[in-house]
Amino acid sequence: MKTLTKIFLILTLGVTLIQAAAYTKDAKYRTTKVHITADKPITSGSNTLKFTIKKDGKALQDSKVSLKAFMPAMPGMPAMVSKVDAKSLGNGTYEATLNLAMSGTWQLHIFITPKTGKKSRVKTTINF
Repeated sequence: MKTLTKIFLILTLGVTLIQAAAYTKDAKYRTTKVHITADKPITSGSNTLKFTIKKDGKALQDSKVSLKAFMPAMPGMPAMVSKVDAKSLGNGTYEATLNLAMSGTWQLHIFITPKTGKKSRVKTTINF
């Protein structure tokens, strides 16, 4: 009986640790690639996300990066939007704190405005 209890506790702890893994996702639009990470799992409320942006395989530096996360209106619930500008951490990495009001599937648009060249928008989703 003690052995079964130990096995159950070990399995429960293992599943809990797997669920608490950090968030990571890749998104792409044409030659622009964005690697999204978070130190903690995405939850309702404030979430700090880091973005590594590459265009044509090179780190995209000194760009203006802004985010728009939104969830469309559903029956009995209004549409929700969260907009924020990201700050540059150097070497093509940007950081932003995004507020997500509730769990579910959020559309995420990443707007990238380089100092030279064309603007681009990378679309992806966040689901938690």
